[in-house]
Amino acid sequence: MATARLRRIEGKHNALVKELRQAFARGELTASGECAIEGVRITEEAIRSGLKFRAVFFSESAQGLATRVLPQMGSHVDTLLLPDRLFAGVVPSETPQGVAALVQVKNFGPQDILDSGSAGPLLVIAGVQDPGNLGTILRSAEAFGAQGVLIGEGTVSAYNSKTVRASAGSAFRLMTVRVQTSEALGQIRARGFRLLATSSHKGESLAMADLASKVAIFIGNEGAGLDKKLLAQMDGLIMIPHSERVESLNAGIAASIILYEAARQRRS
Repeated sequence: MATARLRRIEGKHNALVKELRQAFARGELTASGECAIEGVRITEEAIRSGLKFRAVFFSESAQGLATRVLPQMGSHVDTLLLPDRLFAGVVPSETPQGVAALVQVKNFGPQDILDSGSAGPLLVIAGVQDPGNLGTILRSAEAFGAQGVLIGEGTVSAYNSKTVRASAGSAFRLMTVRVQTSEALGQIRARGFRLLATSSHKGESLAMADLASKVAIFIGNEGAGLDKKLLAQMDGLIMIPHSERVESLNAGIAASIILYEAARQRRS
């Protein structure tokens, strides 16, 4: 019986419970490269993505989930059962589903992405702060075949729990890496990419832009856009035509539209 594998923990000072709480609070990977996740769907996406689980946590009222989740995992996973109140105090969700985990994510470097040889565009995220926006971008990047995602300073972590949830598991599979944008520019140019930025009201219309060639698309901050110094380094601007009554598109939606158009051009 899967539930027999559960080890009951009563106190908040258990080392694994503390590590899970801290990982959720920081919204970053742990020192050993593990991501804190919660929810049935995301846990199953992590399993489907081939990630290695260090520990999985169940709330007492949801321990029946163990019979669904544990058989999909390997045998060397620490499985803990927490009182509902303790579990709710550890996870960030206001309505927890009763399962959380620490998982080892795949580690990539900038060269892995830049030299992958994929036909899709490279994405550079420079200042997107909303985890929902970044999660949407990662989901669309996987759906439409992006080469990978470089995440610049001032951008929320790809492993923030809200980002992971919004990505619907794409954060586990897509190549992403944190970079210093100014340092990455030279590496991107050296590999022959054209640097393109999104703009609300100026630049080349999306339908006219060449996105089937080797391009790096820069997505800036939701409110301020790209930093002026970074903008000056671009080879061109892309504009998505829209009603003048709307000041700008959501960063996640704008990136998704551009990624779709890039995929359409490659198919054509």
